[in-house]
Amino acid sequence: MSVAAEPSGASGTRGGRWIDDWRPEDQGFWESTGKKIANRNLWFSVFSEHIGFSIWSLFAVLTLFMGDAYHIDTAGKFFLVSMPTLVGSVLRLPYSMAVAVFGGRNWTIISAALLLIPSILLAIVMHPGTSYTTFMIVAAIAGVGGGNFASSMTNINAFFPEKEKGKALGLNAGGGNLGVAVIQLVGLLVIATAGTGAPRIVLAVYIPLIVIALVCAVLFMDNLSTVRNDSGALAEAAKDAQTWIISFLYIGTFGSFIGYSFAFGLVLQNQFGRTPLQAAAITFIGPLLGSLVRPLGGMLSDRIGGTKVSFWNFVAMAVSALICIGASSIKSLPLFVIGFVLLFITSGIGNGSVYKMIPAIFRTKALAASESRGRDETAALLWARRVSGAVIGIAGAIGAFGGLLINLAFRQSFQVAKSGTPAFWSFVAFYAVCFIVTYLVYMRNSKAATDPKTGSTVSYASV
Repeated sequence: MSVAAEPSGASGTRGGRWIDDWRPEDQGFWESTGKKIANRNLWFSVFSEHIGFSIWSLFAVLTLFMGDAYHIDTAGKFFLVSMPTLVGSVLRLPYSMAVAVFGGRNWTIISAALLLIPSILLAIVMHPGTSYTTFMIVAAIAGVGGGNFASSMTNINAFFPEKEKGKALGLNAGGGNLGVAVIQLVGLLVIATAGTGAPRIVLAVYIPLIVIALVCAVLFMDNLSTVRNDSGALAEAAKDAQTWIISFLYIGTFGSFIGYSFAFGLVLQNQFGRTPLQAAAITFIGPLLGSLVRPLGGMLSDRIGGTKVSFWNFVAMAVSALICIGASSIKSLPLFVIGFVLLFITSGIGNGSVYKMIPAIFRTKALAASESRGRDETAALLWARRVSGAVIGIAGAIGAFGGLLINLAFRQSFQVAKSGTPAFWSFVAFYAVCFIVTYLVYMRNSKAATDPKTGSTVSYASV
């Protein structure tokens, strides 16, 4: 089979912009052909994922427009912003597998087109008098934006060689996460210029952007026929205890990031009596900084280890939540905002460090097994790449459920105590459990673990 160059008319391709010959680890192929194609797919994937995150967090912005005329109380609004989180979490696993079934380009087109459904529906129903049930249904449909991250990461992972995956996936994830901050900036601009009576302007901005993302995917992205749906790796990952421990930790990091992103504006309005404009002027800061520092978590993990970064980061998250509790008790808005923004920053760092731990953990297990059983090291490392890829998908799906838990905790807290303080205490307790688990499972040097499957001794202290 000949080398696939540019997809249009290349002899290594077939119809529908499929590339049959893809060898990113071949340095000659990568430099002459692969890098250009991979980078082009990366940037248009980032754009589509960015819009997906924006639509996923759309209700966090629209609730700022929902005044008394909508007859939705605080608890109802927290429930509204929870619904897309729930649906998006559930969709992440099937979205990650869809790339192998439909092709990366084809699924990007489909997933972008799906974003039009909640956007157009909201353009129709976004006005006082619409029933709460209708808003809940549309909020559930908006959850499709949450699945885009999983499929985008799976697709881009296949395009790049091992030595460049970290950078590419970091750019892809960070660029997507920024969609949360950008749509909040759009909401701020609309409220500041047109007021809270013009929520449809937000939709008027994003519907054309969705169409542009869809058209760009059609014109400039490609499918890789070498990508296959490895259900065996998914099954192996699901049976491994490390998958569920990492997923639990990712609830604490990504779940916090997306949960706080959706809840920040509502908390400011209800905890400190901010107007929608005053709340919108602040809410974008946290998601913006949390998105920008995500690569920092990965870079710090490269230098000192993902386990150490994650451990101390969970400690910092607990301290940040305590700052919010203290600020609430003395009714200090500036201190509260500092604490809340620190929660975003630390959750962003944790997103990078916990994801960085995944390949390191399974590489450590694979090497320990090959050493104890005399297995081929190359085959062991191949197993580690297969299974860690599946773990990334599982952890991404489960981690997103943390966003649902954050919003439900705030809903209950404001409903019972008229304050977010009880919710923050529950977050402190959860982060404490996370850093204890990180220490006991991964940091202790005194006692190495025994892998129950291989019988080999495994130490994660250097992960």
